[in-house]
Amino acid sequence: MATEQSTAGAQTQIHNIGYRNYDGPRLGRSYARRSLFSQTLRGSYGLGRSAKSKVLPMLLFAVMCAPALIMVAVAVATKAKDLPLEYTRYAVVLQAVIALYLASQAPQAVSRDLRFKTVPLYFSRPIEHVDYVLAKFAAMASALFILTGGPLLILYIGALLAKLDFADQTEGFLQGMVSVAVLSLLFAGIGLVISAVTPRRGFGIAAVIAVLTISYGAVSTVQAIAYEQDNAEAVTWIGLFSPATLMDGLSTAFLGATSAFPGNKGPSAAEGIVYLLVILAVIVGSYALMARRYRKVGL
Repeated sequence: MATEQSTAGAQTQIHNIGYRNYDGPRLGRSYARRSLFSQTLRGSYGLGRSAKSKVLPMLLFAVMCAPALIMVAVAVATKAKDLPLEYTRYAVVLQAVIALYLASQAPQAVSRDLRFKTVPLYFSRPIEHVDYVLAKFAAMASALFILTGGPLLILYIGALLAKLDFADQTEGFLQGMVSVAVLSLLFAGIGLVISAVTPRRGFGIAAVIAVLTISYGAVSTVQAIAYEQDNAEAVTWIGLFSPATLMDGLSTAFLGATSAFPGNKGPSAAEGIVYLLVILAVIVGSYALMARRYRKVGL
């Protein structure tokens, strides 16, 4: 027994593995917020991810830019006096591509953290749930702004190369950029709220597509019925119930766009204020719902 105890004691060792206190810079919440924003924005275009993850977002970006390149080529070749499509109408016409991009990227921005339960790890660092939500919201809106603003920049440069009127093109370009900036915030909020409800990416993709496409189809159909029944006033108010028609109405009321509503009669300036208030309410409400969702997830 004594031999066994002495042998066990001889095998007992204390190892100094060199733990030291960290004495480097404490970067804090702002650095963590910027890093999360950058990571999410890069990931929205597959940067820093596998080659397979880059295919769809880059393809959709190319699809968004292709019509702009064609219109520029036609304008230059035919020496047209104006572009075939207004800057403020471009994103509305290609809303199906935007919806597909949002449906594919919004779930990947938030669902993986939910699925793998890594959200509490973020909050174990000097970052609050509001920082997480703000970074994700800003990154998704920025990704959409790149997607929708890039083609407008191509149109603007092409219009100048075609020697179209500089003042008119600059005004239209700025109006278009304001339009897509608001659209990016609106669509990002809706897409992220829907995606944050479920950790399953497939469900998130289907839900985002359904909300954006079904709402637009239903609203457009009801508007057409109201117009055929000579109820033009109802057409304007029905447009409040779809993200795409909300943007159409706002652009028509304040940004000089031609409305896609039946009869090409969009909201007046007074009615446009209601559209603006609804859009702001949806954006703020989306952020609030996201903050509430992640306040619970982080517990």
